[in-house]
Amino acid sequence: MPKTEQWQWYVEEFSPTETHSHAIDEVYYAGRTPFQSVGVIRTPVFGKMLILDGDTQSSQNDEKIYHESLVHPAMAGAADRSDVLILGGGEGATLRDVLRHPDVKRCTMVDIDGKVVELSKQYLPEWADGAFEDPRAHVIIGDALAFLKTDKDRYGVIISDLTEPLEDSPSNILFNHDVFKDIKARLADGGVYVLQASTAGFHNMSLHAKMARTLRAYYKHVVSFYTHVPAFDNDWAFIACSDRIDLSTLETAAVDAYCAQLKGENYFYDGQTHRRIFSLPLYLRRELAKPGETF
Repeated sequence: MPKTEQWQWYVEEFSPTETHSHAIDEVYYAGRTPFQSVGVIRTPVFGKMLILDGDTQSSQNDEKIYHESLVHPAMAGAADRSDVLILGGGEGATLRDVLRHPDVKRCTMVDIDGKVVELSKQYLPEWADGAFEDPRAHVIIGDALAFLKTDKDRYGVIISDLTEPLEDSPSNILFNHDVFKDIKARLADGGVYVLQASTAGFHNMSLHAKMARTLRAYYKHVVSFYTHVPAFDNDWAFIACSDRIDLSTLETAAVDAYCAQLKGENYFYDGQTHRRIFSLPLYLRRELAKPGETF
């Protein structure tokens, strides 16, 4: 094995007392856009990685764990998949997984950072796998906040693939009551709204619980689910919201029947996986049941 001093390192800081270090084989891009810092690198373990503001967004070797978890439970439970809205999703992988289902007639993706989209097309084409060229894809480079205010369409599935609402994130302004009301107004009757919803470890689940508490004011069913994403070095959580369906109650056979309709094979998600990711540990269930801070 090479000695440590022969490598350059990408060090992701989770907190002042926690880091995860990745040896770098190659740097494809490092710079800033008008909205955030961007890095595209290749590492020995995870392959190519997209980094925004110092945080890993996805990696070549395990991005399907994250993206299949974000997309397919909501799509499997939706009454109508014909029109889907994605907020964020610059790499194109969320768009890719939505468009794998033949019921989808149009998928609108709104991302504020066109530079990230272009860098992803250039260096990470495996993520989108041709989705940007699909005639059903309607990609808008613009402010999702403004889009929600002006758009009049209704969507059977809305997927929020935004960065975490941290103080220095361009997504921060998209997590408040006005925005949640606008999202609800764009959701078709009986539709499903799903969002990536921060970390779910015993030591870092407070932001996730805050999101879930807030969304309960808008939907009959607000259900958390999570899985471990190796490149994130963390348990990553999602929230599914609907007035029609509690996604945790989807039957294994129904999920498998949905997956059988998809173009290509899944890497991570099927009926058995669905049961596992909706089976929350006791400490997380307790945290979600507590009264506490909302947005």
